[in-house]
Amino acid sequence: MTDVVIAGAGVTGLIAAVRCARAGHRVTVVDRGPIPNPASSSFDHHRAVRALNPGDPAATATAAALHRRWLRLQALLGGHFYRRIGVVTGWRAASIDAAVAEADRSGLPVTVVEPKVLPHFVFPEGHWGLLEADAGVLLAERVLHAAARWLRAQPAVTLLPWRQVVEVDTDAAQLRLRDGARLSGDLVLLATGAWTGELVDAPTVLHRQTTVYLRPPGDLAAWWEQAPSAGRIGADGTGWLMPPGAGTLLKVSSSRLCRTVDALGEDAESTSAATRYLGQVLADADRYRIAAVKQCHYTVDAATGGATLTRPGPAVVARAATGGDGFRTAPLVADHLVELAAARPAA
Repeated sequence: MTDVVIAGAGVTGLIAAVRCARAGHRVTVVDRGPIPNPASSSFDHHRAVRALNPGDPAATATAAALHRRWLRLQALLGGHFYRRIGVVTGWRAASIDAAVAEADRSGLPVTVVEPKVLPHFVFPEGHWGLLEADAGVLLAERVLHAAARWLRAQPAVTLLPWRQVVEVDTDAAQLRLRDGARLSGDLVLLATGAWTGELVDAPTVLHRQTTVYLRPPGDLAAWWEQAPSAGRIGADGTGWLMPPGAGTLLKVSSSRLCRTVDALGEDAESTSAATRYLGQVLADADRYRIAAVKQCHYTVDAATGGATLTRPGPAVVARAATGGDGFRTAPLVADHLVELAAARPAA
């Protein structure tokens, strides 16, 4: 049995804790706020689960496996947090046959959808939709609460909320907390999101994503309840949305509404740009009521622009770069941590 210490009670930290506990390790999770922490970058209405990665069959296979992993996690943790409503992606009409063929080779069920079937979405001119039936959205807040509930019931798991990590001894695999206490483990995972770079040397770039949350008009509520998630939509093909359902709001954003920033915070210019962008993605956008405009932050690896794990110490792993897809891929981090724990016997 290995002692695993995890800093951060977002999706990476909690799913890794679940995986390590199931593998028979002792686990301690510490966070600067409550567990789960509403201030974590993974605490939100929903996150997309999709599989098709054009031109990369291996990535498609990995993503399809993640779909199945989330179904198993739902069965384990409870909470009904995976809405399998499908994901539709915009494709140029000239290239959609090739995309379908690639999906078929990967064993991924897809259906070509005419834009008129989704009349409340805006597709780029000359584009059609490709629907992944075995896909959908994770209700992020429910995922985190379900994981925390499961962890509280495990005798080998200790949860330490309101205990901020202020320093990491990477050689000794030890965390120093703001109250002066120290936590040591045979293996340490730093999963504190955009704050991880403040604790260890991990070159990252910080991004701020602006998202608009909407309430559809009453006469469209039933239609939206059954609508799929969507990406590569909007007049410019950069938009994406996640539909309302199970108590969530309609969520709209775009790669155009993401910018590189130097620090956590908000700016009025991005908020204004996001509200103006709605007409690019939604037909009759002025009929929708804006419930909130939020700006969240995530980090990417400074060299690759993606999500990555680093090893700042022999027994310290850090997920300083979460990427825009960090939620969906959290089980992969959990698997890697269990592999490291198995290879590192307790002291």
